[in-house]
Amino acid sequence: MHVTVVGTGYVGLVSGAGLADFGLSVTCVDSDERKVQRLQDGQIPIYEIGLEEIFRRNVKNRRLTFSSDLKSAVEQSLVVFIAVGTPEGVNGEPDLSQVRSVASSLAKYMDDYKVIATKSTVPVGTGRKIRAWIEESLKKPMKFDVVSNPEFLREGSAIEDFMRPNRVVIGAESEQAAAIVKDIYRPLYLIETPFVMTNLETAELIKYASNAFLATKISFINEMANLCEKVGADIHDVSRGMGLDKRIGSKFLHPGPGFGGSCFPKDVAALCTMGRWFGNPMRIAESVLEVNQQQKARVVAMMEEGLAGLSNRTIGVWGLAFKPNTDDTRESPAINICHRLLEGKALIQVYDPVAMNNAKGELGEKGISYCADAYAAACGADGLLIGTEWNEFRNVDLQKVKSVMKTPILFDVRNIFDPAKLRTLGFRYFGMGR
Repeated sequence: MHVTVVGTGYVGLVSGAGLADFGLSVTCVDSDERKVQRLQDGQIPIYEIGLEEIFRRNVKNRRLTFSSDLKSAVEQSLVVFIAVGTPEGVNGEPDLSQVRSVASSLAKYMDDYKVIATKSTVPVGTGRKIRAWIEESLKKPMKFDVVSNPEFLREGSAIEDFMRPNRVVIGAESEQAAAIVKDIYRPLYLIETPFVMTNLETAELIKYASNAFLATKISFINEMANLCEKVGADIHDVSRGMGLDKRIGSKFLHPGPGFGGSCFPKDVAALCTMGRWFGNPMRIAESVLEVNQQQKARVVAMMEEGLAGLSNRTIGVWGLAFKPNTDDTRESPAINICHRLLEGKALIQVYDPVAMNNAKGELGEKGISYCADAYAAACGADGLLIGTEWNEFRNVDLQKVKSVMKTPILFDVRNIFDPAKLRTLGFRYFGMGR
């Protein structure tokens, strides 16, 4: 089978490479001709563990190609996956302009039956809108089906998530279309992957409900961490005690500066917007967003108190990506905190193993030094912030770190160090909920 994936962003590129590794012939299409050319030249625009290996293997085997020619790709494909961006728009409403543009373009090039499968995260009702957009642009009557096939890819683990997913969700009203899309994922039958077969609206909502629930766990445990500090409890023991209950589970019960990335903030905001559309306010989701914003401000307040002010303080920052094992800085708590430190007239020295280039685009150059390694970022610092919990930070020479700092104050907002050990070494230690 030949399939087309429209969009070569994070979801499109990982999905295209993964589908090719399933043995399909995949054409990834993008309107950005420069981006397509770089991909054709073997340049991968994102950092994702395992992606380069399957990318190169399937390009070599000619199962994975890249093009800006949507017409040719559609003509030779039975299934077209829409994987373009749906960034947060006005009042939290997802911007569907790219999805609509793709739908209108597909209508011009469809010459026989096609299955249009949406991987982009879209609000409930978008599948029916896609059908309407295509129908109004068709040159002649044409049979086609629209399917919702949301992705559940974690950045840093996306290849594993695609090749060994917890579930595959397929929302369709046509049994033929559902069977075609299910057949695409045939290799997953061998590992007994559960398939959730449902209608369009349910499939679209499953994605939002999943992300909102995970974000809720993060905001909840952050509030508990804040309470722990007030009452003298330890959040790590609280989290462990909760997580051992199989009804709750231990995942996403790790305190920190809040959640970020390209999904959780905009998806929770979109769910809140959908609630308002249908007269059903999502009060828990709204609180989750509020707590998440407050958590970043709380970190800065803790640093301001610990440093006796921010003005003219030199602060080292380890980690800028929104999570480890990715170069994505979108909605990164570390970036947000850096902006707030700069507003407080602090000078910051930053280091991240892979996200430096993306961070420069968001932070600029004023008041910032971009350092070659973690020790350089700590050198001469009045305080040091752990912004992202990269593994390499867990194994640094702490005696060396202390020796190069002006004042050994550590703001471990990811709780990667043992407070007792740090204090024994002579650090003033600030953690989350400890």
